Amino acid sequence: MKKGTLYIVSTPIGNLEDITLRALRILKEVDLIAAEDTRHTLLLLRHFGIQAPLTSYFEGNEMKKRELILSRLNQGDRIALVSDAGTPGISDPGYRLIRLAIENEISVIPIPGPSAVLTALSVSGLPTDAFLFKGFLPHKSKKRRDLLKQLEEVRETLIFYESPHRLSESLKDMFETLGDREIVLTRELTKMYEEVLRGKVSEIRNQIGGKKRKGEITLVVSGRTRQKTPGENR
Repeated sequence: MKKGTLYIVSTPIGNLEDITLRALRILKEVDLIAAEDTRHTLLLLRHFGIQAPLTSYFEGNEMKKRELILSRLNQGDRIALVSDAGTPGISDPGYRLIRLAIENEISVIPIPGPSAVLTALSVSGLPTDAFLFKGFLPHKSKKRRDLLKQLEEVRETLIFYESPHRLSESLKDMFETLGDREIVLTRELTKMYEEVLRGKVSEIRNQIGGKKRKGEITLVVSGRTRQKTPGENR
């Protein structure tokens, strides 16, 4: 029996017009869609008039669902993996399913599209020839500071995801460990209330003040320059 195919389908990070024609076709043709949140994905499918079977695949149930998905792939099914937004496998458990499919000699095909990491980097104005993406910053201040300290000498542009309710503390930790570097804060990219703030860490901290911000945040931070910037520890 011929084995199936696992499609890694990128979906919009906000504006639904950003979905590709190829992604729409694949989502219509597959036998099953494995989604991070079926409710969220169902809204996308309904918007485009797509009717396809859905199953959930997220951090909490991945051990159980991986075997089910693998079994169906081995039986010849075509399955699309999607996340809530953007490209699957970036800071989510999708990469483990992808690895499992590869180990079982199942074809894995990318359907490229939006990514918050590259979208934020593209409008940052910071160097794009080399960058380091570190996913979400740690929740606890000590672990966050330890990570940032490890990155102090990195010259590549740094990119992080961050939660709105930890933003102020993370910027404080960043200022005290990395110094007053250039930073670009992007929030709700491609959505109605899209926001891009550019400046030094201290300037962005002052600008946001104590205001509570909602939505998805990506931080793009300049890498270490040859000379230490004002505010850096010596």
